[in-house]
Amino acid sequence: MGIIIPVKDGEVVDNTASSNSLSQVTKSSNSSLDKEAFLQLLVAQMKYQDPLEPTSNTEYISQLATFSSLEEMQNLNTTMEAQQATNLVGKTVIMKVTSNTGASNIVQGKVDYIVKERGKLYVSIDEQLYSLDDLDRVIDDDYLDALSIGEDFKKVIDELPDPKKLTLADKEDLEIVRKAYNSLTTYQQKFIEKYYSSSLKKLQELLAKMKELDKTEGSDDESKEEEDSVEGTEGTDNKEDTPKA
Repeated sequence: MGIIIPVKDGEVVDNTASSNSLSQVTKSSNSSLDKEAFLQLLVAQMKYQDPLEPTSNTEYISQLATFSSLEEMQNLNTTMEAQQATNLVGKTVIMKVTSNTGASNIVQGKVDYIVKERGKLYVSIDEQLYSLDDLDRVIDDDYLDALSIGEDFKKVIDELPDPKKLTLADKEDLEIVRKAYNSLTTYQQKFIEKYYSSSLKKLQELLAKMKELDKTEGSDDESKEEEDSVEGTEGTDNKEDTPKA
């Protein structure tokens, strides 16, 4: 298709305004064409086509088919986006929000509801609206529970003494921690093993050390019982010997 320059009364018509208008349309939406811009371009093409080399009907039909496909894709994308936002209700999310100064702020919370304003979807977190475009990640409830338990586990282990300084006086506290860990789900235990391995290693060392202390204490008790038994026997023999003497 040829390009012609409009001439009126022997002078070239200035189409700068219309060109700028079309330019602004094509640059909207991050330089991507929406269906409205597509139609405007199609109308402009029909309006300013060369009458000596007009565009064939086949070309127009092909372009309209392209427009229909574009519209269907946009409608599908809108539907999927709305479904995604609906599935977020009640879930904990992390939003990465960029301020006017360009700084990134992290917002974490549970989605209360979604709302659509001026064609855009927003999620509500603590009565504040955030664009769905700012969604960074969705946190599973089991993951969130395991994370909280992991933090508590680390704090408790940090409060326990070093294995080298462990005494039998710490046995009760250590037993409470051991039972608490064993009561966790497999997922929670594996979470601690993965993200709090140093704390778990300390607990294992403490349990091993306490086992050694128990054995040592048990051996001492047995020795004491044997000594008491011998001393008692000797005392009896002495008493028996005295009368005989």
